[in-house]
Amino acid sequence: MLSSRLALAALAVSSFAACHHDPNTGGNNNPDGAVGSDADPNGTAAFEIKSPDIMLPAGTEVTYCYYFHTPNTSALNINKWVSAMTPGSHHMIMFFNNGSQPADGTIDTNGCGVGGTGTNIPIWVYAAQTQTAELDLPADDGAGKPLAMAIPAGQAAYFQMHYLNASNGPLTVHVDLKAYALAAGTAFTQTDAFITYNANISIPPHAVNLTQSMTCNVPSGAKFWTVSTHSHKQSIATDLKDGTAMVFSSTDWEHPGAMSWMTAPFYTFTSGQMTYECTYDNNGQTAPPDNENNTIVSGPSAQTNEMCMGTGYYFPATTPKFCYNNLSL
Repeated sequence: MLSSRLALAALAVSSFAACHHDPNTGGNNNPDGAVGSDADPNGTAAFEIKSPDIMLPAGTEVTYCYYFHTPNTSALNINKWVSAMTPGSHHMIMFFNNGSQPADGTIDTNGCGVGGTGTNIPIWVYAAQTQTAELDLPADDGAGKPLAMAIPAGQAAYFQMHYLNASNGPLTVHVDLKAYALAAGTAFTQTDAFITYNANISIPPHAVNLTQSMTCNVPSGAKFWTVSTHSHKQSIATDLKDGTAMVFSSTDWEHPGAMSWMTAPFYTFTSGQMTYECTYDNNGQTAPPDNENNTIVSGPSAQTNEMCMGTGYYFPATTPKFCYNNLSL
C-alpha cells in the first residue's frame, strides 16, 4: 500500500526531492498582510498573500511552491477567498502545513516540499484554475449559521503554482490571494475540502474515448456545497457520479467550472460514494506537443501526463478528506 506521503505527493502535482531556494526568483519576500493600496471591492480582507514575481521564459512549464505563514495574529473563520493569477498560470493550490517547511519567502521548484505522514500531511484549502476566481462560502447551513474554514493564527502554508508559458516571449508571473473572515464571535459550521486522485491512469498510444474511473466513500452525513474536477489536455470529458446519477460533467479540461448548491438542502451523495471518471483521447488531435505515440500515465505535467480528480467542499467537517484511488487517508 502506498504511504500517505506518496499519496499526497501525487495529489500535489509534484515529485519528492530535497527543497532548495531558487536565487533567480526573488524568494526573500516575506508576506506581512495586505499589500498594495488599491481599493478592495469586496471590503477589507482579513489578510492578503502575494507571491514574488517570477520570470518565466517562453515555452516553460514548471511548478513552483511559495512558502509563508499567514499574517493573522488570532484565529479566523474564513468565509470567502479571492485570487488573481497572471497570464501563464495553469492552476494554483494553497495548502496548510502541519509539519516543517522551508523558511518564509522560499520559492522551491523541486517537489515543493510536499511530505509528511499521519497528521502532518499538508491540507488542501483553496484552488483556482482561472486567472481570477472567487470562492464564496454559503451564508446559511440550513440552520441559520454561515459556513467557514477555521484558520489558526500564523498558519504555516504554501502556494503551489503551476505555470505553462505557451507564448513566444517571457512572462512575469505571480499569485495574489485575499482571505475574508466572519466577524469575531460569529457562530458557524465548519466546512473543508474533499479531494480524490486517480494514480493508476494509463492511456495507450492512439486511444480514443477511453474512460478511467475510481470510487471513493464520502463522510457519513456529509453535505456538499460545490464540486468540480481536474484533469489534463488528453481529457475530453470529466464526470462525477452518485452511484449511476450524474452530479457534475464537463468537457473543458482547462476550465471545467463547478456545480454549486449555495442554499439548503445542498447535496448529499445518497449512495455514500463519489465516482470520479475521466474520458481521454490520445490520437494527436489535442494541442501540441502531441502524445499520440506515447502511453500517458498519471503525473504532474499538463503537457505529457494526465490527472483525474474529483474535488469539492463538504460540511459538517472537522478536517479535510483525501481519497487516493479508492483509499481514504
